[in-house]
Amino acid sequence: MKNEKDISFFEKVYIVARKIPRGRVTSYGAIAAFIAAPGSARMVGWALNNCHSLDKFVPAHRVVNRNGMLTGKHHFGNTGTMKQLLENEGAIIENDRIINFRELFWNPSTELS
Repeated sequence: MKNEKDISFFEKVYIVARKIPRGRVTSYGAIAAFIAAPGSARMVGWALNNCHSLDKFVPAHRVVNRNGMLTGKHHFGNTGTMKQLLENEGAIIENDRIINFRELFWNPSTELS
């Protein structure tokens, strides 16, 4: 395995995102904080936007904004795909917002420490 300092920002994002359990969600900011890059939530979003071309699956649909909004929905082919994937895993969504966000929230800083 690579030395941690040799792992790119994007790779760190993918490693964390792959650990989000089915039926749980996290936020861009929670991932940024966990990989020691607080304030880089937008960069986490950019990384996830680029993960569709990777060989190994990244469950990017499980990452939303800090309020549970499906802000990345337009990166899933059509605007309903992200919602459908999350609903299939138990999320309750109204107006592009996860209603049971607090219940489903997975914080990598507490779950992976």
